[in-house]
Amino acid sequence: MKIAVASQNQTSITGHVGHCLKFWVFETNETEILAKTLLELSPEQSFHNSSLDETHPLDDVQVLISGGMGKNLVRRLANKGIEGIITKETDIDKAVAAYLDGSLVKEAAECREHQHRHGNRHGNRPGNRPGNRPGNRPGNRHGNRHQHQAC
Repeated sequence: MKIAVASQNQTSITGHVGHCLKFWVFETNETEILAKTLLELSPEQSFHNSSLDETHPLDDVQVLISGGMGKNLVRRLANKGIEGIITKETDIDKAVAAYLDGSLVKEAAECREHQHRHGNRHGNRPGNRPGNRPGNRPGNRHGNRHQHQAC
């Protein structure tokens, strides 16, 4: 069995898998780890940027473990026969060992598919002029949080 673990920093489990480009891929039998290799994706291959219709380098794993993923990705993985698992465990090896012995604590998928910040000037909204918001100086760029939901 192949188990992939999202790990952008290569030392702990990544909190959200959407933009992650580095995955530890474990070859296992029913009870032990046989091999561990690092898979590095291109930015176009991240789950956030890749297409459902294209093959993906992680298509041959049976399990994908991450600290977070949205419900759409869980469904996308399931459609490819991959079990998407969310856990609060941050230690990569402990998570895989716990999965193998059945003790890995699993969390629910996130309702919010993803959040991102946009550097944005509010001058493009009707009735708003750049910097005409409380606490902002004219022309200041600031991030606006946008949430995309699929629940």
